Amino acid sequence: MILEKIKDPKQIHNLNNDELKTLAKEVRMRIVEVVSNTGGHIAPSLGAVDFTIALLKLFDPLKDRIVWDVGHQSYGWKILTGRNAEFVSLRQLNGISGFTNRNESPYDAFTTGHSSTSISAALGMACARDLNQEKGHCIAVIGDGALTGGMSFEALNHAGHLQKDKFIVLLNDNAMSISKNVGGLQKYMARMLASRSYNTLKKQIWDLSGSLPSSVRRRFIYGAQKLEESMLNILVPNIIFEDLGFKYVGPIDGHDIDQLLTILKRVKGFMVGPVLLHVVTKKGKGYAPAEKNATLFHGIGPFEPTSGKQVCSGKESWSEVMGNTLVDLAAKNQKIAAITAAMTAGTGLTGFEQKYPDRFFDVGIAEQHAITLAAGMATKGIKPFVAIYSTFMQRALDQVIHDVALPKLPVVFCLDRAGLVGEDGATHHGVFDIAFLNFIPNLIILAPENATELSAMLAWASEYQLGPVAIRYPRGTAKCLPDFSLASEFDPQKAVIHSNEGNLALVAAGDAFHTAEKVHEVLAEKGVAASLVQLRAIKPLDLDSLRQIARQCTRIYTFETGSRIGGLGARIAQELSNEAVRICCFGYPDEFITHGKTNELIDLLQLNPDAIAARIIGEL
Repeated sequence: MILEKIKDPKQIHNLNNDELKTLAKEVRMRIVEVVSNTGGHIAPSLGAVDFTIALLKLFDPLKDRIVWDVGHQSYGWKILTGRNAEFVSLRQLNGISGFTNRNESPYDAFTTGHSSTSISAALGMACARDLNQEKGHCIAVIGDGALTGGMSFEALNHAGHLQKDKFIVLLNDNAMSISKNVGGLQKYMARMLASRSYNTLKKQIWDLSGSLPSSVRRRFIYGAQKLEESMLNILVPNIIFEDLGFKYVGPIDGHDIDQLLTILKRVKGFMVGPVLLHVVTKKGKGYAPAEKNATLFHGIGPFEPTSGKQVCSGKESWSEVMGNTLVDLAAKNQKIAAITAAMTAGTGLTGFEQKYPDRFFDVGIAEQHAITLAAGMATKGIKPFVAIYSTFMQRALDQVIHDVALPKLPVVFCLDRAGLVGEDGATHHGVFDIAFLNFIPNLIILAPENATELSAMLAWASEYQLGPVAIRYPRGTAKCLPDFSLASEFDPQKAVIHSNEGNLALVAAGDAFHTAEKVHEVLAEKGVAASLVQLRAIKPLDLDSLRQIARQCTRIYTFETGSRIGGLGARIAQELSNEAVRICCFGYPDEFITHGKTNELIDLLQLNPDAIAARIIGEL
């Protein structure tokens, strides 16, 4: 095998085109072999293999800095830049990351995980290169989906203004229609279709067809319409990128290594300012199950490599509970709408989209827009539910504060994947949402302990009109099936006292209550009595119940699936500062937590029930 001989990317320079094509097949086989065991973003990486090889054939990745947007297209890059042997540890504890990471390899120019950043980062590198009087190209690899993020257009606009030579944007158009993803491009079509010269030519052709026999005329008109459609598909991206100040090249077949090398050689020699190279690829290329269902294989757990079949527990995930509940609520309330940022399936909204397409809005990778869109809807009496992963909500903090909380608009934020998410690692752990939402006035923050509570909280929030509500819930299988029996009696802002004994209290919110409950059991087995308190609302706190607990206890231990700094425990400590009680917070430390299975990470952080119980007993 050729792949086994590639220990350094410079060795790729010596391969001929036929060997490069064989190498591409071997890399794809390696990706399927490993990801079938580890899970990961397989479809994007399979589609990027050929142009990855072409880039490594023609550029020096230590001198020519290549920045991958998001990084989930980079598995082939990792394999070919000295990490093939380590690739079996993909996304595993102490293994390599599922995204590019500067701390992992000198070949990774930028640490990534969130979308639409590569053009800005690569442009920054180009500016630094020129300030340092260095040589080399700076290349941003970005998927067409990432162009729905406004930051990418901000960077394109600035790059066009600066006119840096040896700056290349490689647009990976993986069969996700640009016109569909970036609605603003339609304006360029409209401008062309409305122009006098275009319509004069069209009228002349139409008049000419009138002299043809009817049978011939029908075929002539059909052919003319197809030609018009093809020309627009080619010219529209050319127009927009040329208008932004780029030299546009493409579209070209992103799986034709011969053509890729020919075009890249020419582009490499351009001294005409920034260049945009448009390559068209197929997600999942070379692996039939991923080609057939690229959405499923975009990010997937372990699967059977021959058939592509994924093992499923058959139980509802938290995302599915949210989505199914929202469908039920929307049947009763015609004002409910759902919004997501390019994560329809991931946030459990596929069923809502199918049943209520007019009330469903996928804004693309544009979290800031999603929040303000929801704010606009809320001013007109619509009840928007915005489903976004906790980690991506970080991108829209200003909009939450300024556009929603300040005017007290009744928007509901459904924060999926709150807490540790496992193998996707530091860029995707949802550990900061409590801290960055806790300080915002007018905002209620809820955290369900089980699926029943999530359904009840969604029902409660659908009726709440006094301001925004955020509901945070974890990744994975929900504890039980939804049950609306709680909805009528549910008070999310009232603490639940499960046990009231001893001079210790365990206080927890959301799925962290599972840990507190187990710690309570371990302490009981050791003869240590403790109160057990569940908070359904992180904000506002049930201060009456907490003060009562504080006055009968000497120690309160808080549990949360978020950062200790600025989190639930810190807020409780602040509110109870005048009480004669010691407060100790169990949450995530002041560090970026690595990737690995969630239970492994919990053990690593010593936040499993046995470790916590041992610490508590040691303090008595």
